[in-house]
Amino acid sequence: MTSDVQPTPATLRWAVRLLAGEAVALGLIAGYLAYQDVAGTATDLASALIVTGFAVGGAALLALLARLLYRRRAAARAPAIVLQLMLLPVGYYLIVGGSSWLGVPLIVLGLVVCVLLVSPPSTGAFGLR
Repeated sequence: MTSDVQPTPATLRWAVRLLAGEAVALGLIAGYLAYQDVAGTATDLASALIVTGFAVGGAALLALLARLLYRRRAAARAPAIVLQLMLLPVGYYLIVGGSSWLGVPLIVLGLVVCVLLVSPPSTGAFGLR
């Protein structure tokens, strides 16, 4: 009995790894924000909790998309690309605000993951042309 499942292309594996890494990084940021919500003195606790919830939700969404892409679910590709494209304006405004040490890598990361996801080997792994 032979298997018709093709090996996962390196481009898709790297895209999944980078998305998972983003999920971990955002999860760590969410943990720090949660700690600050509990231990710090918030001027506006409701706003602090909303920002923390946004970070938790973002980390969960990135992790879910990484998992779905690992399982070759084509429907996860577009939302993952949209999230990566959202890094471009964030990175731009970090650069304009004087934090180019963070803005440039965010822009590069977003572009690299997009290129990996739309590359022909990754597209073929989803059964698309």
